[in-house]
Amino acid sequence: MTAEALATPRLIDADALIAEMGARARVVAKILAVAPTGAKAAALRAAAAELRAQAPAILAANARDMDAGKTAGLSSAMLDRLRLDEGRLAAIADAVEDVAGLADPVGREIDRATRPNGMELSRVRVPLGVVGIIYESRPNVTADAAALGLMSGNAVILRGGSEAVNSNRAIHAAMAAGLEASGLPADAVQLVPVQDRAAVGALLRAQGLVDIIIPRGGKGLVARVQDEARVPVLAHLDGINHLYIDAAADPAKAVELAVNAKMRRTGVCGATETILIDRAYPAPLAIVDALIAAGCEVRGDKGVAALSAHVETATAGDWDTEYLDAIVSIALVDGLDGALAHIDAHSSRHTDAIVTEDKTAAERFLAEVDSAIVMHNASTQFADGGEFGLGAEIGIATGRLHARGPVALEGLTTYKWLVRGTGQARP
Repeated sequence: MTAEALATPRLIDADALIAEMGARARVVAKILAVAPTGAKAAALRAAAAELRAQAPAILAANARDMDAGKTAGLSSAMLDRLRLDEGRLAAIADAVEDVAGLADPVGREIDRATRPNGMELSRVRVPLGVVGIIYESRPNVTADAAALGLMSGNAVILRGGSEAVNSNRAIHAAMAAGLEASGLPADAVQLVPVQDRAAVGALLRAQGLVDIIIPRGGKGLVARVQDEARVPVLAHLDGINHLYIDAAADPAKAVELAVNAKMRRTGVCGATETILIDRAYPAPLAIVDALIAAGCEVRGDKGVAALSAHVETATAGDWDTEYLDAIVSIALVDGLDGALAHIDAHSSRHTDAIVTEDKTAAERFLAEVDSAIVMHNASTQFADGGEFGLGAEIGIATGRLHARGPVALEGLTTYKWLVRGTGQARP
């Protein structure tokens, strides 16, 4: 596509553009579905090398996005998601390389059985096909999605947000160069070359070309995708995550985990947004003071507000807010039952955690909280595919169908039945 065409996106026929990209992706998907593990791994290692080699160009592109974001008034959380530096870019390249070393799910046998008539049945993992990914802010998704899609045998069509347009293009160029250098088609990972919103609509309508859409972004994006999509959607909703401090929590663990879960990085979806404290817990003020000292604004219910003059009174909306900022809501609850009731009413089913030394309470919490990720004595900031040993992630799926939690290689596959007979005819 010419520079002139990119400069005038409204003149582009979005449906024709996506149809062309989808047709190319379907051709490549057939190649990737049977590509040897070694070939896919070699391509990802080459892509990681290109990311490192092209680091100056990628960081320069990101600097342009950051300048534009500041001018546009992006929030500090959005700017944090957008920002790349040498360390973050090195981590992106490392993640791509890590995916190359993971076990290939394609062709893996799930189970096998022999029927009384002698037929042998097995289920094996196969790629989804063509995966469309629509995302905002985070340029690392460009590399993560490309790596996971390729290793799981899928062709990927990426549509990143306008705030990261330069970063996404630079990262995609490096990934494509690595694929081509290793002998795999660059069309394995395509980036929609325009930011026109019509292209998103066209991607959502691409029945027969795209097999699944994965949105990764805020409420507005996910709502639009779910409302307009004519292809299946693997949704990632808000991260309204809870940390419950049980009466039997170790005070030192409680303070450390509360501060880490909220403040390590406030703009990630695994950040804790609400802390629940058992009324019987002996040191709630220490948790409040530690958060305030770390630079966090605390909004509390009446019981928490009475603990410190520095606590703002929470409103009803606070319990259903994903702040993605240095703000936390805190409530006192009546034991484990009170915590479970609050979480059931307000959790987005992303990640919820308990801090306690009472193993019975911990096991009940793990069993009864219906979220994609449920933790005991660990920071919710660990809600990440890399930390789960998955190499990277497309996102955290909060629904119930197909995949749940960090979506990585296995989550980008489905299965088919293989039946091997010796001439059996059904009577």
